[in-house]
Amino acid sequence: MAKKVVASFQKTGGKSLSKIIRSVRSVKTGAYTFRAEMVSVEAVKEILSKKA
Repeated sequence: MAKKVVASFQKTGGKSLSKIIRSVRSVKTGAYTFRAEMVSVEAVKEILSKKA
């Protein structure tokens, strides 16, 4: 199923996108949750260098 999702974002002539999945720890419970974002390939390093 994941291959279909990734394949739908690969359009010729369009902007290339990457999916970033981050684990975020809840301050209240201490449990980890996951946050997914779609960002352009050029912005991946900039986004990952930031703290959540």
